[in-house]
Amino acid sequence: MKSHIFYPKLWSTLRLGYDKKALTQDILAGVIVGIVALPLSIAFAVASGVSPEKGLITAVVAGLMISFFGGSRVQIGGPTGAFIVIVVGIIQKYGIEGLMISTIMAGVFLILFGVFRLGTLLKFIPHPLVVGFTSGIALVIFSTQIKDALGLTVDGIPSDFISKWGFYFSHLDTANFYAIGITLFTILITIYSSKWIPKVPGSFIAIILSTIAVKTLSLPVTTIETVYGSIPSTIEMHIPSFSWSALPHYIEPAITIALLGAIESLLSAVVSDGMIGGNHRSNTELIGQGIANIITPFFGGIPATGAIARTATNVKNGGRTPIAGIAHAFTLLLIMLFFGPWVKWIPMSSLAGILIVVSYNMSEWRSFKGILSTSFFDIVVLLATFFLTVLVDLTVAIEVGMVLAALLFMKRMADHVGLQEEVDQDVLDNDETLPKGIKAYEISGPFFFGSARNYCNILKEVLPETKVLILRMRHVPFIDATGAHHLKDSLDELNAKKISYIVTGVNPSVKQTLMAMGVESKKIYDQFDKALENLP
Repeated sequence: MKSHIFYPKLWSTLRLGYDKKALTQDILAGVIVGIVALPLSIAFAVASGVSPEKGLITAVVAGLMISFFGGSRVQIGGPTGAFIVIVVGIIQKYGIEGLMISTIMAGVFLILFGVFRLGTLLKFIPHPLVVGFTSGIALVIFSTQIKDALGLTVDGIPSDFISKWGFYFSHLDTANFYAIGITLFTILITIYSSKWIPKVPGSFIAIILSTIAVKTLSLPVTTIETVYGSIPSTIEMHIPSFSWSALPHYIEPAITIALLGAIESLLSAVVSDGMIGGNHRSNTELIGQGIANIITPFFGGIPATGAIARTATNVKNGGRTPIAGIAHAFTLLLIMLFFGPWVKWIPMSSLAGILIVVSYNMSEWRSFKGILSTSFFDIVVLLATFFLTVLVDLTVAIEVGMVLAALLFMKRMADHVGLQEEVDQDVLDNDETLPKGIKAYEISGPFFFGSARNYCNILKEVLPETKVLILRMRHVPFIDATGAHHLKDSLDELNAKKISYIVTGVNPSVKQTLMAMGVESKKIYDQFDKALENLP
């Protein structure tokens, strides 16, 4: 069953047996994670430019779907900070309806990623690329929270990064010291309260205390109510309106959501595997994420993925099966249904404080600093992705980063493969020398489109006095169609110069590709000794 593309962990864990003790442990962990997720879900929604209840709805619906259909035992799904930049950009360009359509399309892409077994591949996205856009997102999130953190009473904030900071500095005279105090209080409580109250998340304590202070002391600061009005305590379905002709416009943002969601969810699953000693099913996880992102928008939610911090909290509090994730979703649903009226009193500066802590934790500045001490190519990928995320757009950053990482990978592969002429006395296992006019060359490494021309240019320089060229490919793990095509052209040129050739040491897949490109089977030998016995 484990080899199936889609086999949710919930189904297999329940089949293995589930007792009352495990159920109690999972429910308690789920309740704690639900409390952790409450302020984060609201903060992520507000920062994304949507109303607070959409964050809660996303955590409830998507969290339930990801736990029910996902491929990880302990994954907690919901809105995350990584999506803030994307959601803001999509809403500005396409509106809420466009966000819904993009999210649904992203869900379809995620399912296709899983169906085509891309889960394993996506786990190997270059680390500098991930750190680059994650650090860039963290800086962008931080920059978007300055208005609420300082309590600035301004509108019309520019969208681009540099202009935004210039705008902030020119309006510092409108700062609200009550808001600044709440922001600093929230940051300090979020960071340090775990030393005294380890079981209750600091962000939850901070948001409760700051809300009580604002309500009882009538502090002159903006709250969720002053910005968004009352918070609905119900969940309603909504079907987006769209035209088929407009769908191509949403492909680019949908792919961005899908790629970022896939990377973050699989990264979270890998981290949690290390914490519990388990193994997630990457393709099932992608399909589960896809189902969640298709369904959630119909209830008013925003894009969702696996959340590393909430997943780690789940594990640390004893959660060991998807039941904990389901309990987390129901905890949030109950809070939304019965305590929704109190949510509107939460001060915006408190949410800003929570997101400032989130952005610091997302920044991965230690990893960023470490990569700056590595190879030139990794630094290029890191800085290009980081600055494109901050100064241009996350979609562009991911696209350019992926292409740049692929190009640099190909260059590295081409630089670390080689073709060299073998010294005659070292060619034979029995220490015999090659007959006069016989030359042997050895290819080392993958023979693919990035290295094919280098190989073939060397082959074309074989001396005219050579009668037979033996091409040893025992260290070639694979050859692609481009490499085989160029190799066949080079060998044909040798034939035109009256130079015969023999290919030896090929594995079955390489042999099949060579023959498909027109290399005669009688020219191909598995063993070098057999080739010597059949010299033309």
